[in-house]
Amino acid sequence: MEINWLNNFAEGWLNRSRQNRLPHAVMLTGPVGVGKRAAAAWISRQKLSMDSLTSVPVHPIGELIHPDMHWISTAEDKKTIGIDQIRTLINEFSLTSYEGSGKVAVIEPANEMTINAANSLLKLLEEPPGDSLLILVADRLGKLPATIFSRCQRIDISIPPEELSMKWLNTYQSGPTWAEVLRISGGAPLRALLTLDQQETGISMTQDLQKLTNGSASAIEIAARWSKLDTDFVLDWLAQQVNLSILAISVGREFSDGLVIDDSLLKQIKKPNLFIFLDHINILQAKPRGSFNVQLTFEGLLIDLSNRLVDCNLMAPIDGMDLMKSRRYDY
Repeated sequence: MEINWLNNFAEGWLNRSRQNRLPHAVMLTGPVGVGKRAAAAWISRQKLSMDSLTSVPVHPIGELIHPDMHWISTAEDKKTIGIDQIRTLINEFSLTSYEGSGKVAVIEPANEMTINAANSLLKLLEEPPGDSLLILVADRLGKLPATIFSRCQRIDISIPPEELSMKWLNTYQSGPTWAEVLRISGGAPLRALLTLDQQETGISMTQDLQKLTNGSASAIEIAARWSKLDTDFVLDWLAQQVNLSILAISVGREFSDGLVIDDSLLKQIKKPNLFIFLDHINILQAKPRGSFNVQLTFEGLLIDLSNRLVDCNLMAPIDGMDLMKSRRYDY
């Protein structure tokens, strides 16, 4: 489906193309969920004269298979883009184009490059091969070195007007009450689509916590289900529940909108143990994916929760360093 709030972006790009004023490197900036990756895919198709061209970017992006096309993102087991990925790209860019249309690379999110990766990319930006296009997608500008930023032509993609977003969302998928979902998503339409899916997942996880509390499901059963979900989402959701629990204990349940942990369970948990439990989750959030067994780790978290976190104080931080090893947490 065409992303109509990107009409002006597409028109401007096509005009520059007709006037032979396209840059060698472009940086697409803006909030998550406004269509930066769709714009990057569309630019790539334009550059490589791929089939099924559209006048504006579309969602979903679809497959981008072309011998001169390279899409670089964080690996499944990591949260960063490493120097080896950039070195491979540099080697690919040094080769002759397969189809004579030049070479294209998309790096997303560019703000997740390591320092070494960014420094390596800088060499490519300073001496770009002829007829090449490098597209950087940045969700956060603060983490990008100024040297990278200054060598790219910046194109900012803003959040569209609410009326336009609502119309697009209702056309894309009728049924949901998009106004509230769009508000939660910060006004970004594509993020609203993801938020809707996550809301449904959150409802399912809420039901699981209720079953854990009343004993109708075990931590092992629930962990098996949660391990099939997106790990980052599960940890973020659980961390949010712990934060809301701390707020509820501190100032009252009425100030913790969105808290799903039952009052009967909350009254049995000591507030200091909630902070320690949150530390466990924060450590897991920072660890690379693939560095721990997800299902066993979720089992440990859920077992502690079902036991009212009574053992959390046995695994307190030592001198501000890492947490002590636990027989349940698979660090």
